[in-house]
Amino acid sequence: MSESSNIEVHLYTDGGCSGNPGPGGWAYLMRHLPSGKEAEKSGGMEHTTNNQMELMAVIEGLAALKRPCHVELFTDSVYVGKGMTEWMIKWKKNGWQRKEKGKNVPVKNCDLWKRLDEQIARHKVKYTRVAGHSGHKENDRVDELAVAAYQKYL
Repeated sequence: MSESSNIEVHLYTDGGCSGNPGPGGWAYLMRHLPSGKEAEKSGGMEHTTNNQMELMAVIEGLAALKRPCHVELFTDSVYVGKGMTEWMIKWKKNGWQRKEKGKNVPVKNCDLWKRLDEQIARHKVKYTRVAGHSGHKENDRVDELAVAAYQKYL
């Protein structure tokens, strides 16, 4: 049985800001494949960054799952994707530190990365990158929700 045949949930996420930093929003759309049921949620903050909102979308989506699941995550955030698949392993080995100009410095957004790490430990997550603003129906929907979430702070 291939890994993709075990997928139970598709999770589409997006985050964004008006200015960076500035007012920001995050959103997810979750689809339970066996039942076809969908759920979406969004939220925002008055002062944040694009990367923080991208992370929040994934954290909130995974946290909403009531039990461990096989999840395929669809995001246009290379930051989230590379962080999950490449960087986090090294950061954890180095006590959530990264190299900058030959010195160890704390990972940016460390609190959010740790929260994401906790959620990933609960689930089996497969990362799939989608191109942003490319006509991908679900990605366009979560972008619309994330933008609406920060509009109230403008």
